[in-house]
Amino acid sequence: MAEQTALADIRAEDAGKPDTAVVRDALGVGVAVGLSGFAFGVTSAGSGLSLLQTCALSLLVFTGASQFALVGALAAGGNPLTAAAGAFFLGVRNAFYGLRLSQLLALPRAVRPFAAQWVIDETTAVSLAQPTRRAARLGFAVTGLSLYILWNLTTLLGALGAKAIGDTDAWGLDAAGPAVFLALLAPMLKTTVERAVAGLAVVLGLGLLPVLPAGVPVLVAALAAPVALFAEGRRAGRTRDDVSTERSRTAAPDTPDDAPEEAR
Repeated sequence: MAEQTALADIRAEDAGKPDTAVVRDALGVGVAVGLSGFAFGVTSAGSGLSLLQTCALSLLVFTGASQFALVGALAAGGNPLTAAAGAFFLGVRNAFYGLRLSQLLALPRAVRPFAAQWVIDETTAVSLAQPTRRAARLGFAVTGLSLYILWNLTTLLGALGAKAIGDTDAWGLDAAGPAVFLALLAPMLKTTVERAVAGLAVVLGLGLLPVLPAGVPVLVAALAAPVALFAEGRRAGRTRDDVSTERSRTAAPDTPDDAPEEAR
């Protein structure tokens, strides 16, 4: 029985996607997203961070949305603590990715602390798209390595380029970060609930921007998710109640009011 199980596992692994295909897909994601590190480098330098601070963010934080949120809030004159809080809340999603990937990849304990640095949107998406554990591990490693190297390299080039051209606002490069972030986010909004969360977050963020300190509207906009999910839950509950009521009415035959007592 053990031999049959082992043979079945081997056949399952062999039936998976070829390694070359996994590497090709992982490199495609790593290169495409890694190039946007240039926009972060420009945005960070334009917000007043030094070259060392900009590069340290990409090396140590390594999650694009949080990095853009942090430097964006600082560029708008926000309090550093508020800016850091907004970036932190955006980065919390990576912890949930880690819970799923820990089961999927089943990496050795000694490797997990190092692999945790690469648990981001892109590595999670590539890993979950693979048919076998071997392919998932390969996709995670190639995506993480290529993206980490390219993101940090382009961050350095972007920061150096921003220093060379001077005022980034004059060139309109301060909009590069938000534009890249929106380009990455838009394809992920596939369901009605996701679009509702995004729309409500935009309304809250832009509506509160003139009345709250920089960085705070981002934190308030995070309330869009529980509000939209609560509304969706209430709507789904009412729909189920309506369906149940309709079924009960259909199943129970109508009894005329003047029918004999025995028929009622």
